[in-house]
Amino acid sequence: MKNENARAVHIIGVPLDLGGNRRGTDMGPSAFRIAGLAEHLSKLGVTVGDKGDVSSPIPEEKGSGDPRKKYVKDIARVCQKLYQTCLASFGDGAMPIVLGGDHSLGAGSVAAASTQIRKTGKPLGLIWVDAHADMNDPASSESGNVHGMPLAALLGAEPAELRLTPHSPAVMAKHTVLVGLRNLDEVEKQIVRASKVHVFTMKDIDNLGITEVMARAIAIATRGTGGFHVSYDLDVCDPTVAPGVGTPVRGGLSYREAHVVMEMVAESGKMTSLDLVEVNPTLDIRNTTAELGTELALSALGKSIL
Repeated sequence: MKNENARAVHIIGVPLDLGGNRRGTDMGPSAFRIAGLAEHLSKLGVTVGDKGDVSSPIPEEKGSGDPRKKYVKDIARVCQKLYQTCLASFGDGAMPIVLGGDHSLGAGSVAAASTQIRKTGKPLGLIWVDAHADMNDPASSESGNVHGMPLAALLGAEPAELRLTPHSPAVMAKHTVLVGLRNLDEVEKQIVRASKVHVFTMKDIDNLGITEVMARAIAIATRGTGGFHVSYDLDVCDPTVAPGVGTPVRGGLSYREAHVVMEMVAESGKMTSLDLVEVNPTLDIRNTTAELGTELALSALGKSIL
């Protein structure tokens, strides 16, 4: 799938609100639709199908279960449904754009992209754009919130409930790049260092510039792969730009840096699929964050300044 070609996109909402400790991310997909994502994509010449929402329970309906990995069985069921929905979209020749919802949904969307790309005989690259590494496991997590664990599972670690591909791991560390990190637990720092994933922190972005960082990230994610999935947590952006996110942390990407990430993804022509996650309208100001996410999706699909 080449980004420069007009093609089909499927929008898939995942109103998942079980992975974090703040309610509200279940309204994220609606916020994107209110921001007019489908209409704006259509103006780019993209054929858009809105596949609706993957049904997700709310915490009030469920017991949290194991305190080290709260709601993990329910989250895994949602991710399994998302996995199948994304595979169906790939089968229809469409690129899935998954709207969240908390970041635990990445266990489903990335797994589907990995399963799909393996049909070409090549592995999947992954660019994880996030203030957080999401590589805690149930033993290391201080909170037990599963939205801090999906990348760990994708790389083959715990929680095993979120390992959905027939093959494991879904992605390999050497093809995985984290961009924008600035908020890690002490134990998680050790996990990230030991994992051998490639990391570009906000300090790296300050030192090198976002253009150089993304050039390196894309080179890593495309080397020997069949393309890459982009999992974009809006909390990577500074809260002045994206106030309505599940876990805001000061010192993030500026508005232009956030767009450069996606513009360079589009120029590469190698993106297989996209997540836009952790939009929390209860914390937002006039839907600013979903509107930013919509603009970022457009940049990722080829909208240019000139």
